[in-house]
Amino acid sequence: MRSLWLDREAERIAAHYGETGVSRDLALRVYTSRLLGGEPKLVLHGGGNTSVKTVVEDLCGEAVEVLCVKGSGWDLASIAPEGLPALRLAPLKRLRQRAQLRDEEMVRIQRANLLDPAAPSPSVETLLHAFLPHKYVDHTHASAVLSLADQRDGAERCGDLYGGRLGIVPYVMPGFLLAKKAAEIFEADPEVEGLVLLKHGLFTFGEEARESYERTIDAVALAAEAVARGRRAVFFPAALPAEIAEADAVAPILRGACAIADPRKEGAWKRFVVEFRGDPEMLAYVGGMELQRYGRAGVATPDHTLRTKNYPLILPPPEGGRLAGFKETVREAVARYAADYRAYFARHNEKEPVSKRELDPMPRVILVPGLGLFGLGRSKKDAVIAADLAEATAGVVRGAEAIGRYEPVGEAELFAIEYWSLEQAKLKEAAEKPLQGEIAVVTGGAGTIGFATAQALKAAGAEVALFDRDRGAVDEAAKRLGGFSLGIACDVTNAAEVASAFSRVARHFGGMDILVSNAGAAFSGRIGEVAESTLRASFEVNFFAQQRVAQNAVRLMLAQGTGGALLFNVSKQALNPGLDFGPYGTAKAAALALMRQYALEYGRDGIRANAVNADRIKSGLLTPEMIAARAQARGVSESDYMRGNLLGREVTAEDVAEAILYAALSLKTTAGLATVDGGNIAAAPR
Repeated sequence: MRSLWLDREAERIAAHYGETGVSRDLALRVYTSRLLGGEPKLVLHGGGNTSVKTVVEDLCGEAVEVLCVKGSGWDLASIAPEGLPALRLAPLKRLRQRAQLRDEEMVRIQRANLLDPAAPSPSVETLLHAFLPHKYVDHTHASAVLSLADQRDGAERCGDLYGGRLGIVPYVMPGFLLAKKAAEIFEADPEVEGLVLLKHGLFTFGEEARESYERTIDAVALAAEAVARGRRAVFFPAALPAEIAEADAVAPILRGACAIADPRKEGAWKRFVVEFRGDPEMLAYVGGMELQRYGRAGVATPDHTLRTKNYPLILPPPEGGRLAGFKETVREAVARYAADYRAYFARHNEKEPVSKRELDPMPRVILVPGLGLFGLGRSKKDAVIAADLAEATAGVVRGAEAIGRYEPVGEAELFAIEYWSLEQAKLKEAAEKPLQGEIAVVTGGAGTIGFATAQALKAAGAEVALFDRDRGAVDEAAKRLGGFSLGIACDVTNAAEVASAFSRVARHFGGMDILVSNAGAAFSGRIGEVAESTLRASFEVNFFAQQRVAQNAVRLMLAQGTGGALLFNVSKQALNPGLDFGPYGTAKAAALALMRQYALEYGRDGIRANAVNADRIKSGLLTPEMIAARAQARGVSESDYMRGNLLGREVTAEDVAEAILYAALSLKTTAGLATVDGGNIAAAPR
């Protein structure tokens, strides 16, 4: 751990923000906040907070002494000046005289003292920053410091190491009382450079941005050296089966076991997305003989419980070739975890003056010896955060066990954080999208219809994987789609590539719930004279490829055991064959029959199969050149050709995507065919 401060970079940022009216004080606060936030061993995912005391003009143009402190929703790694809202400092400092202050009242007072009413809500640790007299204050959850602080004798260890340079604050839940206690500890020895908050983290301070930042770096470096000096062997390996199953085979089992059936809507599930970690350090951690002890001891710092719950689900190692038995073991283990969680909630909730709303009881972290760690979340982003925080905890445990025994804050304190009234209030505001937690695969995903469909599914909350033959195009499409979207170069006529692509999806997201089999190609020729090779080529891409991707999708869906949707783009040719388009139409008719067969045979497994019948869509199948040729052959304009339907309206790729999205959301529709062509009686189902 070393200082990353660079004078030239500090001056560049100060000058850059100075041009927009931001003070030097605040610009340097932004600079050092980003330095802290960019180091995962100091801060992760919105954790930690920073502040600066300065003077600014309020909305009336009067100079006011303020505290600029990190706002809710901002990450230190990417923070900007607007992420450090300014509060009037004098009223905050007067709160020190109070004996008690309810959390809700504290939040209201803080918001009432914002200079800008539209600014983000300030950190819940705002008063701790306000009660300390220093200009700059930095708060981190440094892993090395927590390895010392998360010990039974953490106070003595930290006191011996820092020799009076840092004050030691006993654990107090974040908020008003912690702010008061920290100020009292500081005032008992005003010469200290910072405070170690036991079981929580580190505060440092100074009159200059660089001074406060480098005091953090120095304190963490000392802790890291202490852990390294005392290091002994940890995580002695437990015995494992000779063959361990692959992560892509295990992830769908875990994901399915943790899904929650919606009692209000038959066929609906609350699903989770998965993030897998299996590097050598994590393998050593999950493979330790005492994993049940240190793995279930609790989180490294209480803030993490909001993302990871108090402890992970720990499973036995999955033996290769025996996943049927492992699947049953997982379901039993998840049921026990949920029962334990409900009991934990009940025993602490009964002590609360106001009953809390119970959160879902499913784990957010799963440890699997021989494989690694699986983070779970309602989105890929949340799954990544859970995995990152669990990895950070593993690092803290590794350091703590090297010098002593890991002992973080207890269960009652964790319940207080997890069921904090401020967090409970957020539940009332939370609104999820209809496909939240679901994973979709779209073949032909870089094409016009495929990409429009991917956009529609993404907007509805799904995580999306795109398959396409063109590597450059699919990579660009995934980039445009944004988030954690996955682009995979895959020729759907190649069985090995298809199997590999689905394995990648399972490893990346944990499984899948929606298949949009969209890839296709138009082949033409007079049916009595066309070459057999043309007919076979058409069936390969328009029928066998659809069967191939559907088989792989069903494999993952059955492993999950929570149903799913198979959606086929069959086009109007399946019902209304065109002149000289026999090679294409007969293959599409077979694909329509394929959809109905899947509906018939997998309905009992909750797997729905439906198709979309579209016509005259500008896409890879109907290019501008083809449109022009057909319009000329009919003696009409291109516009009239595209609107040659009963409604006289041009149908777009977005219209097709809307129909596919509707089918994905229709939990009680299977073997259905939706027509998206503006009206074509000859193509209407009979």
